Amino acid sequence: METCIIKSPLGFTKICGDDDGISQVTILNSEDKETDIIPAQLEDCVIQLREYFEGTRTTFDLKLNAQGTAFQNVIWELLQEIPYGKTISYLQLSKRLGDVKAIRAVANANGKNPLWIIVPCHRVIGSDGKLTGYAGGIHRKQWLIEHESPYKQQSLF
Repeated sequence: METCIIKSPLGFTKICGDDDGISQVTILNSEDKETDIIPAQLEDCVIQLREYFEGTRTTFDLKLNAQGTAFQNVIWELLQEIPYGKTISYLQLSKRLGDVKAIRAVANANGKNPLWIIVPCHRVIGSDGKLTGYAGGIHRKQWLIEHESPYKQQSLF
């Protein structure tokens, strides 16, 4: 398993993967040191994440190898269908699954997503439109949603 750490606008990001694909992208809540040499298996992921943060990439084209239960993998696949710049509620995601009663299980699987940004769990919000539950912190979820918004807020000062 190869690992690297890059700096993003939201903090240091750890990327893990091998020839079978990217298995983990996580935001670190501490200062770290950027990796000097990016392993070949992780180069495309690093490039695509940098393009995303620069605003030039809206979809990812990476071989993924997330490790989870069958149910979690189904939810993570559904998350990848949420278009860039759009949000859906946990209830809507449960409906897409075909089981509105599974809302808590859906939210739990969403929270266990090991592929930060690439599998866009940040695009799932509460039914009331509020930003709820985000492992990376609500401030990061808000930043990501604003980053993807076609309507950029301009500062008056």
